[in-house]
Amino acid sequence: MKKCFLTQNGPKAIGPYSTAAIHGDTCYLSGVIPVVPATGKLAEGGAAEQARQVFENMKTILAELNLTMDNVLKTTVFLQDLGAFGAVNEIYAEYFGPNYPARSCVEVAKLPMGAQVEVEAIVAI
Repeated sequence: MKKCFLTQNGPKAIGPYSTAAIHGDTCYLSGVIPVVPATGKLAEGGAAEQARQVFENMKTILAELNLTMDNVLKTTVFLQDLGAFGAVNEIYAEYFGPNYPARSCVEVAKLPMGAQVEVEAIVAI
């Protein structure tokens, strides 16, 4: 049976979706964008700064579920500009290394609220 989760401490959903859906021993984390929870606005700066906010948001959401970044099995990284790949990789490595989850990374035309980075994840419970 599916259990839906809405974050209380992370950024609120900007549409009709759950922060995460849990089924069995797997958590599917919706795409996280670099919204600062206290303001509801995008983090200032470029892709690297926005990536850092995304991963801080993920840590906050996972903590509410009694999970950590170590539980993340797979991520999909969406970049508005693949030219930011290197800068985002540096931030990604800080949050996930050295036991990195599997990952896909794609460039997309646009992201919600004009974000430069969005990350979704599959997480082991």
